[in-house]
Amino acid sequence: MTDLETRVAPPRAPLPRRAVVALLGYAGVRALGLAVLFAWSAARGKSGFTLLTARWDALWYARVAELGYGYEVRLPNGDVHSNLAFFPLLPWLERLLHALTPLSYGGAGFAVSLAASFAAAAGIYAVAELVHGSRVGVCAVLLWAVLPVGIVQSMAYSESLFTALAAWSLYAVLTGRWVSAGALAALAGLTRPVGVAVVAAVWTAGVLSFGRERGAKRTPGALLPSYAPRWRRALGMLLAPLGAAGYVLWVGHRTGAGPLGYLDVQAGWRNGFDGGHAFARFVADKFTSFPSALAGLGLIAGVALLVWLYVICVRDRQPVELL
Repeated sequence: MTDLETRVAPPRAPLPRRAVVALLGYAGVRALGLAVLFAWSAARGKSGFTLLTARWDALWYARVAELGYGYEVRLPNGDVHSNLAFFPLLPWLERLLHALTPLSYGGAGFAVSLAASFAAAAGIYAVAELVHGSRVGVCAVLLWAVLPVGIVQSMAYSESLFTALAAWSLYAVLTGRWVSAGALAALAGLTRPVGVAVVAAVWTAGVLSFGRERGAKRTPGALLPSYAPRWRRALGMLLAPLGAAGYVLWVGHRTGAGPLGYLDVQAGWRNGFDGGHAFARFVADKFTSFPSALAGLGLIAGVALLVWLYVICVRDRQPVELL
């Protein structure tokens, strides 16, 4: 046996240390974006901090944090905008931080979002590094940082909080930490409606793990795959939907509209799922004049690019929970 064969591989650095480059790059990109926002705001006599903490959805979250649910606005066309549309985890954290610090509810939301954005960047790096290596991890974080709508990552919105919970839930699934994955998925389900996608990822991975394990046991001479104990996988799957299901059912009970009452709340905001019909109509409307037709072509190209990337991910046999 040679020295090369007996040499022990050097231990890997802890994940936080491996993610330093990605996090520094993320901080640099977001700092540049905030600097541009504050300079633009100052040139127009506006407050950049107000734009981040007291505009649009940030106001709705702050109102929930301060006064709870039950506020609604009735529009002249009959639509009803209810704050029940906004999931509760961010307002809960805003209320907690406001109680512990001198921050306003909006300021607390900004602080939560800022901290969560770095947690999200670290989670994105962790998942990408695990699947494809460190370079891909850094690139994934930087791509997320430079998104055209990336400014919401620094606003008192729920996007950063949700992304952090989703990324770390997926990482927990990929590394066999099923109870953590389920708990994080439950929290993601308390953050945004799209949290059900995280729940679906946990359930899909769990069902496949049970199926593969059963198939291996039925195959003579097959090596049994290494999975976490069944009870941990089952517990993670049971925990995952509790957040989203709990809030949606509570809204239905509060409104008196039954289990699907949350859909009525969303309908008041003109939100819902129609199979892409509204989006297709929106794109088609862009072709009514020449300047807007360019935007329509850009949207079509963007959708085609997403489909192409998804096909590549399937061909590369990405972990199913990432698909």
